[in-house]
Amino acid sequence: MRPPTSPLPSSPLASRAPPRSRLAWDESGRTRTYDGPTPPPTIGPRVHLRFLPTCAALAAAIALLITACSSDGDATPTPGGGSPPPSATQSPAATAASPTVAPGAPAGALTSGSIRLEPALDGRVFDRPVEFGAYPPGSDAGAGADVYVVEQDGVVLGFHAGEETTRLDLRARVSRGGNEQGLLSFALDPTFADSGHVWLYYSVAGGERRTQLARFTADRAGTGVIDPASELVVLEQAQPYPNHNGGAIRFGPDGMLYLGLGDGGAADDPQGNGQNLETLLGSVIRIDVRNATTAAPYMVPADNPFVATSGARPEIWAYGVRNPWRMSFDPETGELWLADVGQNAWEEVDVVVRGGNYGWNTTEGRECFSPRSGCDRAGLTDPVAAYSHDDGCSISGGFVYRGDAVPALRGHYVYADYCSGTLWALDVAARGEPIVLGQVAGRVAGFGIDAAGELYALVFGGPVLRLVAS
Repeated sequence: MRPPTSPLPSSPLASRAPPRSRLAWDESGRTRTYDGPTPPPTIGPRVHLRFLPTCAALAAAIALLITACSSDGDATPTPGGGSPPPSATQSPAATAASPTVAPGAPAGALTSGSIRLEPALDGRVFDRPVEFGAYPPGSDAGAGADVYVVEQDGVVLGFHAGEETTRLDLRARVSRGGNEQGLLSFALDPTFADSGHVWLYYSVAGGERRTQLARFTADRAGTGVIDPASELVVLEQAQPYPNHNGGAIRFGPDGMLYLGLGDGGAADDPQGNGQNLETLLGSVIRIDVRNATTAAPYMVPADNPFVATSGARPEIWAYGVRNPWRMSFDPETGELWLADVGQNAWEEVDVVVRGGNYGWNTTEGRECFSPRSGCDRAGLTDPVAAYSHDDGCSISGGFVYRGDAVPALRGHYVYADYCSGTLWALDVAARGEPIVLGQVAGRVAGFGIDAAGELYALVFGGPVLRLVAS
């Protein structure tokens, strides 16, 4: 049965590495070769990093270590669990190259020495942080502002003026049976200030392997605690494999909920989900949850691109993605930026448009994948940026920076590689070559922004790190 449609106005959003295999583990714990995640190495109580800064800035930054991605082949992003054999190693401390400035670059232009990172939240070390943000959005910025940190195991933590509280503990409902399973995304409803509604996307413990999108309600009387009994399940999606669960909930400027879903997992997209409009797997969906109830959990916006396409899931906004590990809206332009994790050779950054087909598994990055040459590229949308597995193996998407603390970074999309720790910034207007900002010793799993629009990096086994001017 197709969900009902809602009448809405038109949306404003209208190399080189050879294929390699990865050591991973199956559901029974046996290791085997397959398209799986890069488990993070054991990281001590601190994450050491630096961004090619000046000596003066070093005194305020954490010490430098550069990590090298020595993993075997195709990678899937971040989330992990258990203690599988490490597939990446840390290199010794290294001396970074001096910052470079392009000839003729204007004063104040972004360079590789423009930023550094500082620990936030008093340096509190997190296990596997996957989301960070203002709580609620629009609250006053500064040391007393509320923020949240979401741990992959199923806990939502709140911080106010240095005080930490558990806002929600969902560990009994969240599956961590696979390295990429868990509580994968969290977002506050646009009406949060009045309704207290929050949204979670997570792997479900027990029963058939599946993920679900659910709404919860927080106490707005002052505690901010989220009531676990208030859950309203809006969408369930069967997951044929334990990897590529995808997961990023974002509300667009049109008020609609957008959710990125992976292709279902394993290697090579064996079910062909990426190019199949009859499944939600391998797509970005767009749904109307403004009046969600048990009887009618969501409606399909009438201007979704495949509403009138026979056999297609009308929820689909765009498709052809492999494992969208983080996406975000540019608050100034309304564009939806998505980082899609590649398999054998390429990681990519996409700008998602209505009805866009981003190629998987016909292409990986800008290159043919199936077949390896001579693929039919008609109707496919190339990424706006891509990098080969010479430079990493698993992209972690970020945000378009619109804050004030780092003027040179404004208007740049910031993203990272989970394996190599490299951070890039891409000018969203010029869309030329990304700038390498530096490298982080540790696994960058994602990013977050606070109420002032300032940007933070999330590192497994380390503190939340704020990007500041060097």
